[in-house]
Amino acid sequence: MDQQSFFDDRAVATPLASRLRPEDLEGFLGQRHLLGEGKVLRRLIERDQITSMIFWGPPGVGKTTLARIIARRTRARFIDFSAVTSGIKEIKEVMARAEAGRALGEKTILFVDEIHRFNKAQQDAFLPYVEKGSIILIGATTENPSFEINAALLSRCKVFVLKALTVEEVTELLMRALRDPKGFGRQKVEISSDMLHMIAAFADGDGRTALNTLEMVVLNGEPTMDGTVVTEEVLSQCIAKKSLLYDKSGEEHYNLISALHKSMRNTDPDAAIYWLARMLEAGEDPLYVARRLIRFASEDVGMADSRALEVAVAAYQACHFLGMPECNVNLTHAVTYLAMAPKSNALYTAYEAAKTDAQRMLAEPVPLVIRNAPTALMEELHYGEGYQYAHDTAAKLTDMQCLPDKLEGRTYYMPTDQGSEVRAKEKLERVKAWKAQQRAGKK
Repeated sequence: MDQQSFFDDRAVATPLASRLRPEDLEGFLGQRHLLGEGKVLRRLIERDQITSMIFWGPPGVGKTTLARIIARRTRARFIDFSAVTSGIKEIKEVMARAEAGRALGEKTILFVDEIHRFNKAQQDAFLPYVEKGSIILIGATTENPSFEINAALLSRCKVFVLKALTVEEVTELLMRALRDPKGFGRQKVEISSDMLHMIAAFADGDGRTALNTLEMVVLNGEPTMDGTVVTEEVLSQCIAKKSLLYDKSGEEHYNLISALHKSMRNTDPDAAIYWLARMLEAGEDPLYVARRLIRFASEDVGMADSRALEVAVAAYQACHFLGMPECNVNLTHAVTYLAMAPKSNALYTAYEAAKTDAQRMLAEPVPLVIRNAPTALMEELHYGEGYQYAHDTAAKLTDMQCLPDKLEGRTYYMPTDQGSEVRAKEKLERVKAWKAQQRAGKK
């Protein structure tokens, strides 16, 4: 029987990540919250009760692999479909084959990678086949399905959130690659555990990146009489971004975003731009940074400059459209704007104060005066009785009480004198004074 050598052309031609793709749940690494014993997705797979679903998670966490395992476990025909290269014509051809298979009692799982890249018409083309059961659709996306997938299609799919692999899980994946005959198990590779940990940390939860990096360092290692030695020099050359920027525990990741946030809060654009560059050059996901900027725009700027939120959201969209490295200037634009904007945390403190009351007083009834009364019974129960429609008044304002009785007079939003918020403060003071005068006149 022929034994496949590590240097067999076929073995070398196939990427390590593909050669090591597990074929069953036992070999699948990560996602224990979904696939651990007794967890919901594992039970569905084991009982062969799979329905159409969406896998939402970052790259390299096993979305495609899991779909293939499901197809094999449920004895279904598996069709791998790319949203990047396929259109309506290809969809219809695949659906026709699935319909023919259903007539013969064959189950078809259609896996659509990057399903968020399909436009509305393309996504709609799946609907009738999903509804009829001609196919079990499994879509994979790195984007929030709520925003990127049509509501009609999304309502027919169960969404499962896949998490980035931990450093420990990625390290285990690398060790498997060194042991497995389909990986480097037939070749003696000398590489320290610290180096494996560095590769795992560099991969940032992406198993495919980790395996590609391992393959690169091994193929570029120093040959010996009986194997290969991977040196620190080889590792540093193969890792394009300096993994030391993010320590093994992941703490530096949070340290850097904290530094960025606090530099902007302190109106220090130079420091903010530096920390932004540190994150991006270390390989941070620009969309993660953009999401933090959106939060900052309302938490630390708020009504002092409401355009800050528009700028932050626009930066997120720019990152989505362009990606790295082009979007680095868009993020610099937003970071500088936010750093220079007037600061107010009034919205943050307002919500936190209201949250405390909401959690402590969950059962407070909505005042009858502002309840809706769509039925005669509700009218009989005085729902909406005494409601004052602000648009019917000259001032476009009434003195009607909208808080529950036990919270009457409670103040949450306390605007500052910063930027545009000073105008909101002046208006709110006038409104409160007017309401107090109206109520005093009724006593």
